[in-house]
Amino acid sequence: MSSIDLIVVVVYLTGSIAIGLWTARSQSSASDYFLGARDLPAWAILLSIVATETSALTVISIPGVGARGNLAFLQLTFGYLLGRILVASWLLPGYFRGEQETAYQRIENRFGVRTRRITSLVFLVTRALGDAVRVFASAIPMALVTGWSVPTSVLAIGIITMIYTWFGGFKAVVWTDVLQLTVYVAGGIGALWVAWGLAGGPGAALSAAAAAGKLQVFDLSLNLTSTYTLLGGLVGGALLSAASHGTDHLIVQRLLASRSLAAARTALIGSGVVVILQFTLFLLIGSALWAANLAPPDRPADQLFPMFVLTHLPPGLGGLVIAGILAAAMGTHSSAINSMASSATHDLYAGWTGRRDPGHLLKIGKLFSAAWGVILMLGALFFHRFTSQNDSPVVVLALSIASITYGALLGTYVLASVNARAKARDVITALVFTVVVMLVVVFAKPIAATFALDWLAPVGRLAWPWYVPLGTVLTVGVGYLMSRLPEPARPA
Repeated sequence: MSSIDLIVVVVYLTGSIAIGLWTARSQSSASDYFLGARDLPAWAILLSIVATETSALTVISIPGVGARGNLAFLQLTFGYLLGRILVASWLLPGYFRGEQETAYQRIENRFGVRTRRITSLVFLVTRALGDAVRVFASAIPMALVTGWSVPTSVLAIGIITMIYTWFGGFKAVVWTDVLQLTVYVAGGIGALWVAWGLAGGPGAALSAAAAAGKLQVFDLSLNLTSTYTLLGGLVGGALLSAASHGTDHLIVQRLLASRSLAAARTALIGSGVVVILQFTLFLLIGSALWAANLAPPDRPADQLFPMFVLTHLPPGLGGLVIAGILAAAMGTHSSAINSMASSATHDLYAGWTGRRDPGHLLKIGKLFSAAWGVILMLGALFFHRFTSQNDSPVVVLALSIASITYGALLGTYVLASVNARAKARDVITALVFTVVVMLVVVFAKPIAATFALDWLAPVGRLAWPWYVPLGTVLTVGVGYLMSRLPEPARPA
């Protein structure tokens, strides 16, 4: 990095820490720390939702998708918007009945405290594994563009994020999300303009891309093994978004922090529109790199954008894009820390100990924030060490963790809404069954290869947008069948 680039990155990092210290001034309860006293504007919640679901991998990988393919990925984002509309009309009203602290308090109201704890544990385990991998994977491009080692990049992302998250709590997370989204979108717009210039201007770049089919959006095929189709995008994208934005506390926490149901709906649906625009921006960067002959076929797709940043962006703009990559990584990481601490405090600690004093839970919440921050950093360093010593696709596989549980969680909420006979036993059985089946589906290829199970290999060809629909159907189906079974006889 040039000295100007370094200054830009340092200014961004200093600003993030300053926001954390500034927002720490008015904390007196766990509600302040985990929900910002439910007094955050809808536009800030909207931008925080987008920043939370946008990791550094998105910023790095999506230009590669656009350079190697076309705009078909946008079909998924149309489904994402539909899923948000579904959540806004179906699930959100229930979250605003009474004072709910987490997404899983609603499950307790319907199925009891044991089911709430199990769903919370599912969230915590999968979020811890998934975000440890995400921090590690985000550190790889950070190391490439900064010259740092991967462990140093992990620690930089982890420690700085933990500082402002620990001090400022949820308010710090939201306001730094706003800063981070601004930084990486501004960097993306600047990078697109430079790439277009290298391709002969926007008109020439877009004309060349259109002639080569790289601006094609829709694939109307019904192939369930094809990743990006209109059917898969609308159905799979909608249910994935319904699960992530309606049942995952990472996102639901933001909706609970809204001032009203109407504000939460505005933030949620508006975020879907912004996500479409955001993915369009980064896909167009990829098509511009292709038009400028900066996407050689022998270079991995995920390296196309980082190499462009290193070799073609002027001082200052390069620093802004590097800060943007760092911002995307920190935005997701800070949200994970705070949401996991919130769930551990309210769903587990408060229930097990019976201690619900707001001041005490604030102290416990800060302890959990520090603990999860350390756990995620150690997990990221473990994945780095593991993958450096083993030729393993662990990163690719671990990033599918959410797909294993999202369908089960969404199916649990569906059962709660439409099946009055379903009880805790039925839901827990369905959830466990679905998670086991989805483990086999997601990891079918390595399982088949390891144990010579040729009959299992075709299962692994199912495109990932269909994982959540499959998991949802399994959970609802098994839960329904279980609810039709007679209750076990009680001992006399």
